[in-house]
Amino acid sequence: MPKASVKRLIECEKKDLIELVLDIEKYPEFVPFCFDAKIYENKQDGDLQKIIADLTIGKGPFKDTYKSDVTFNKKTDSIYVKNIEGPLNHLTNNWTFSDKNNGITEVTFDIDFEIKNKFLNSLMLVSFQFGLEKIADAFQKRAEELFGNSKN
Repeated sequence: MPKASVKRLIECEKKDLIELVLDIEKYPEFVPFCFDAKIYENKQDGDLQKIIADLTIGKGPFKDTYKSDVTFNKKTDSIYVKNIEGPLNHLTNNWTFSDKNNGITEVTFDIDFEIKNKFLNSLMLVSFQFGLEKIADAFQKRAEELFGNSKN
């Protein structure tokens, strides 16, 4: 079961970075291995924003779509994701955001998942940390392109 954590300091206001992560339908524009994204439901429930979305991910000839339940908690500035259906036995990931000084946000991304296909799961174990770093790089680059110069 691949499990990992990435922490980054990103030159971006926390609220903008959270918006970027919640803008799931834009992921195919900048997230590696992401081919398509669709939001089915997006509703407010008190301090929670609840989103049901599909992501189509893959590499080379391997592509698959999974449905996720995404919950943004405004009180804790965190986003929790779990899979509902698709090629995964399970998926959970958690984003946490905290303000640092001068418009810098610290973001931590924890992920734990298992693919139903045992062969693909073993392939993912080999390249998982590399892939996760590439995805973190993509979010950081996108945030800095969109929001990093907003102070200037």
